[in-house]
Amino acid sequence: MTTLEVAQRYVELDKQGLSHQIQPELYADDCESIEPMGFMGGPQHVKGIDALREKAKRFGEMIEEMYGGYCSEPIVGGNFFSVAMGMDVKMKGQPRMQMDEIAVFEVKDGKIVKEQFFF
Repeated sequence: MTTLEVAQRYVELDKQGLSHQIQPELYADDCESIEPMGFMGGPQHVKGIDALREKAKRFGEMIEEMYGGYCSEPIVGGNFFSVAMGMDVKMKGQPRMQMDEIAVFEVKDGKIVKEQFFF
């Protein structure tokens, strides 16, 4: 898959409510994830698909109520694509909040090898 095809599939799965299929289908086994300092869902940097799955699981366990979310259409440049995304959520022990971020993904050999989030 090209970077554009990966980006389009990412957004398609997210908008269909199938975000649980994104990592198994689109991520490389040796992918990495980088979060801003102070990320409440776990470590700032993880490497490997198993570590990403664990990070996503821990973040999901922190959610008390999900009210909605969004993912923009992708912007593609070379081996990278970016989307704006967010969610209307109540985290355990926290008031309801709107979380918005920019996500940047690097694609090699048809798979996402790196994700980085900015919020």
